[in-house]
Amino acid sequence: MVTKPPADDPAQDAPVIGPPGRAAAGLPAVAHTVRVAGEQMGAARSLRTLLKVNQKDGFDCPGCAWPEESGKRHRAEFCENGAKAVAEEATLRRVTPEFFAEHPVTELAGRSGYWLGQQGRITEPMYLAEGADHYTPVSWEQAFAVVAEELAALSSPDEAVFYTSGRTSNEAAFLFQLFVREFGTNNLPDCSNMCHESSGSALTETLGVGKGSVSLEDLHRADLIVVAGQNPGTNHPRMLIALEKAKAAGARIISVNPLPEAGLQRFKNPQNPLSLLRGTPLADLFLQIRIGGDQALFRLLNRLIVETEGAVDEEFVREHTHGFEEFAAAARSADWAETLTATGLDRAEIERALELVLASERTVVCWAMGLTQHKHAVATIREVVNFLLLRGAVGRPGAGVCPVRGHSNVQGDRTMGIFERPAPAFLDALEKEFGFAPPRHHGFDVVRSIRALRDGDAKVFFAMGGNFVAASPDTAVTEAALRRARLTVQVSTKLNRSHVVTGRRALILPTLGRTDRDVQSGGRQFVTVEDSMGMVHASRGNLPPASPSLLSEPAIVARLARAVLGSGSGTPWEEFERDYGAIRDRIARVVPGFEDFNTKVARPGGFTLPHAPRDERRFPTATGRANFTAAPVEYPRVPEGRLLLQTLRSHDQYNTTVYGLDDRYRGVRGGRRVVLVHPEDAGRLGLADGAYVDLVGEWRDGVERRAPGFRVVHYPTARGCAAAYYPETNVLVPLDSTADTSNTPASKSVVVRLEPRDD
Repeated sequence: MVTKPPADDPAQDAPVIGPPGRAAAGLPAVAHTVRVAGEQMGAARSLRTLLKVNQKDGFDCPGCAWPEESGKRHRAEFCENGAKAVAEEATLRRVTPEFFAEHPVTELAGRSGYWLGQQGRITEPMYLAEGADHYTPVSWEQAFAVVAEELAALSSPDEAVFYTSGRTSNEAAFLFQLFVREFGTNNLPDCSNMCHESSGSALTETLGVGKGSVSLEDLHRADLIVVAGQNPGTNHPRMLIALEKAKAAGARIISVNPLPEAGLQRFKNPQNPLSLLRGTPLADLFLQIRIGGDQALFRLLNRLIVETEGAVDEEFVREHTHGFEEFAAAARSADWAETLTATGLDRAEIERALELVLASERTVVCWAMGLTQHKHAVATIREVVNFLLLRGAVGRPGAGVCPVRGHSNVQGDRTMGIFERPAPAFLDALEKEFGFAPPRHHGFDVVRSIRALRDGDAKVFFAMGGNFVAASPDTAVTEAALRRARLTVQVSTKLNRSHVVTGRRALILPTLGRTDRDVQSGGRQFVTVEDSMGMVHASRGNLPPASPSLLSEPAIVARLARAVLGSGSGTPWEEFERDYGAIRDRIARVVPGFEDFNTKVARPGGFTLPHAPRDERRFPTATGRANFTAAPVEYPRVPEGRLLLQTLRSHDQYNTTVYGLDDRYRGVRGGRRVVLVHPEDAGRLGLADGAYVDLVGEWRDGVERRAPGFRVVHYPTARGCAAAYYPETNVLVPLDSTADTSNTPASKSVVVRLEPRDD
């Protein structure tokens, strides 16, 4: 039965705590899926919608970017969290102009992100005038005129910032970057800057392609899968099906993580009756590593491989790699004592890991933000590549690199040109196809965009989806920076924190979601997305739009471009709005791998993009070979009396979208303001289970960053480490604490002290 959104904002600092879960999915996931879908969509709408998720004739889940099987798919091709994402987008709840008339922005700014997101779909374009405290309805023409006016008043196009969320389709992303570059800037930050930029930086340097090199079939064929810095049970639950299938074929799995994760302990697959009943143990070895110790672990494993006779694939190293001798010298200097300090592991655990590595001919390493959000993140991922190159485990079936992306099209957005540092070849192709000279200087990434807004060097902020305010680091600095802007614009489906932290003027432009039917003057349209493994496929919504006033993202970009660029633009924006096939024809002529795009994507299941290291063992790097690297080993040092904090998601959450206040895999119910601390660390600090503390960040700039009112939960984390949910703890992540090379915020290694509260 459909329920109304919560009238009051529930307290989030008084959760009920129970024991951590030891299995993922199962009947609780089924029950929760049914309940959430019914509350948001109703029974009939839920059935009609969920049976189209991730189907070849349906729509791509707006959640994660995990790929689908190329052959026959299960009718329920979605996970619990995917169902939550679909339910929130296909909800029957509505945010109308009457809602904004009732709720001033100052009131909404005091609400939690959870409460805002539960209100439903936004139905009309809304405008916040300078000095006003209420959004009011505005026509699309008036909204685009406001944006055009502000952009025209800038001293330079580089005073505008155009952010992109990973939910945006290929067609919308291509049009968006085309408009922005025709306007005259490369200020195209995106959510990759905050998550997998470190992966792209490391992989481009070492392998020549900044994407993963494996397919779903490779995972199924692997002898060994290393899952490092990743929680598939919460963040990519359908990955557990692939791991279960690999286990059935004989694979071994090593989990490397500071927290024990229920999904890697036992998986109860709702698609498999026997697995649903009994569950499948997944991890053969759990290495409970200290936060940030991964580079040291892989460096020592590499030393042991180099020193083991016959362990190095010498033919592959000789024929396909560069820099082996320098790397090998660095590897041989890896020190056992230092590694045990950095990792918190014991010698027997590392030796057992080595046994599994040496027994494997086909190894895949998967990772996510646990590796990418550290100062030494790029060096860590380079070391992972070294580990695979030693064994010839790139360009071999069943082996390779597998960075597991978050948003459902974050990888596709980058492929389409959403990047502040575009390759010259891409700009050349764009210029040849559209007849204008795109800017060649680098633009702002996320961190540099916040600095520019803070310092007054950027004055307009336009977001194509996402929740920039909640996703970004150093919350107080980010919010103050956005409030300095002359105009902030959010293209959105639902309310979030970014709608209530605004510039002097603000616009909300409501758009179609993945579940919505998209009909333009040229007929019914579809869009395309690219998954984590380079598969491109169509997505077709099947529901009537939440409001007749909504525009699709391609239509919003096309109309905005016409309003801003005027008759001086030779780009056929009206044609692109009318027929998305015309967009794909242009993509086919600009982006390598998309030749004959319309024909290839018409095939059920889509097509796979080329990947030179995987397909040909060809490495388009500066040396023409796969590059070994030899960076010094780094790991965080934590002062006495402090802990190293990682920010993470709860199970009832996807990125900044909070679906509920439970995290049943960690035994947390009814609240989010918790900090997970090892009982021995808590005892050393004099903190009882259930005590309340303020989390106080400590960094070299001496600025006190405080997250108040967190309940201490004694939890089996790695010693010296702690964990708490974001975005509540993003306030603790300094804007300038970023990864070398990639500039990704170091959200997984924040030094904190825990101050007991008197109240």
